[in-house]
Amino acid sequence: MKLARLMTSVSILISGLSLVSPALSSEQQAIQLDDSVTVAVRRLTESQYRHTIRDVFGADIQINARFEPEQREAGLLAIGSAMLSLTSSGFEQYFTLGQSISSQVFSDDNIATVAPCLIENTGAYMADCAADFLSNYGEKLFRRPLTEAELDARLDTVEEGVSRTQDMVQGMQLALTSLLVAPEFLFRIETAEPDPAAAGEYRLDAYTKASRLSFMFWDTAPDAQLLNAAASGAIHSQEGLQEQLQRLIDSPQMEAGARAFFADMMQIDGFANMVKDPEIYPKFNQTIADSAKEQMLKTIVDLLMDQERDYRELFTSNETFINRALASVYKVPYLSDEEWTRYEFDDDSERAGILTQVGFLSLWAHPGTSSPTRRGIKIHEIFMCEPTPDPPSDVDFSSVQASMAGTVRGRLLDHMQNDGCIVCHQRSDPPGLALEHFDGLGQLRKFENGQLIDVSADLFGKKFEGAQGLGQLLYDDPRIPSCLVRNVYAYGVAKPFDYRMRDYFEQQVRFFSENDYSVPALFKQIALTPEFFAVTLPETIESETLAANDSAR
Repeated sequence: MKLARLMTSVSILISGLSLVSPALSSEQQAIQLDDSVTVAVRRLTESQYRHTIRDVFGADIQINARFEPEQREAGLLAIGSAMLSLTSSGFEQYFTLGQSISSQVFSDDNIATVAPCLIENTGAYMADCAADFLSNYGEKLFRRPLTEAELDARLDTVEEGVSRTQDMVQGMQLALTSLLVAPEFLFRIETAEPDPAAAGEYRLDAYTKASRLSFMFWDTAPDAQLLNAAASGAIHSQEGLQEQLQRLIDSPQMEAGARAFFADMMQIDGFANMVKDPEIYPKFNQTIADSAKEQMLKTIVDLLMDQERDYRELFTSNETFINRALASVYKVPYLSDEEWTRYEFDDDSERAGILTQVGFLSLWAHPGTSSPTRRGIKIHEIFMCEPTPDPPSDVDFSSVQASMAGTVRGRLLDHMQNDGCIVCHQRSDPPGLALEHFDGLGQLRKFENGQLIDVSADLFGKKFEGAQGLGQLLYDDPRIPSCLVRNVYAYGVAKPFDYRMRDYFEQQVRFFSENDYSVPALFKQIALTPEFFAVTLPETIESETLAANDSAR
């Protein structure tokens, strides 16, 4: 009972801290410590949370929890993360999860690794043992050293826990739980400091830079080397920054970062809500959905990161990976004993690039039919950065619904006779119509309702035919690499494209082209630019800074 009461008091204390801070505006939560200021707050994504716990405490820690919904803004969850707070129910989930992680960390099997000083647990309070553990793991979780006040508060928690339970391990569990539900862990709090090289200007502090790089490249918290580069200030120098960037790219953990970025950009989180009519698509099940998602990510990582091929080949390459479940959907033999195997589709298979994989085709379709419109909209939105507006409220759909055309193509052509629809559909439908040889699950077909399917298309005078014609069209379209550049930058800084930075983006697109459209080179180049670490001060702080500069003059 004593431990339960203590856990309740810790929960109430931390709940107040966690729920207030993230909900405040940037101006309200500006923290002045040695003239530093908070300039951005982003909630950790589920994958960032999971990867951080794995890297800090080990892969054996089990995370069984439902996370609060994430929010997509300007096409990216990364941008939406800067707009999220934490609900009371969400905090309760994090608190329960924090307790579970703490108990696993301090299990009999782990104590010797994480806190060898606890092996001789006499039940007495051991200040040095607690301080060493909390300083070490607090820095890993907060992604910066704990302040004296933060450390003292956790030491008090340990001491109070020991006094009530006569168990040092119980006290340490309480303190670790307090770290795991603190806003400094659950949120990436970015801080700026006065720039010593430019009077009156601010720069991101070293630990914020380290975190921004680590989450962008590895989708996890900074490791010891990045934290050391931040502590020494080496990360502020171009040489030190280049050294860390090359290390990040060369690491096997870059795969996790690439997966996280492309999963966000391609909206792969949609698989969680994908359903199919079992009578129409009897092959569909959760295994197929999971396999389709994994196929997309394995293909991307292999083509763009491992082989470092031209990004545009993502739309034309026949190379991929399949497993036994997907082989049945693609109707190809599976001859390997391994779970996954490399596979290259024949040129006459009509499979060409990521858009003809089961993942893209099934995700952007209806439960019982294909959807040229949805597929076309997503091609423009995801790969060209051109979102499609919602239809006007006064559009009359009755004539479309009454269409007797035997194919989806026929119904869409009827649709485009509607003056309120043609503006958007003449852009969105042609790419989708070129993919109509694939049904709502992504299976190849030639006929619909007994009629031969026509996959010819015309996009504002550019004629193409079928999936392979569409793939080549996208390969040649300058909007494709330009959109990726914008997404890489926006993903890293959690801010949408700003047209005032058009010259900067044009420079990065030229660099991308000059480096054979290499994705790793693009990541590195953008992270080397001053714009990637540019500081946008909260309005109140900016006004005060300008006033101070004017007075100094």
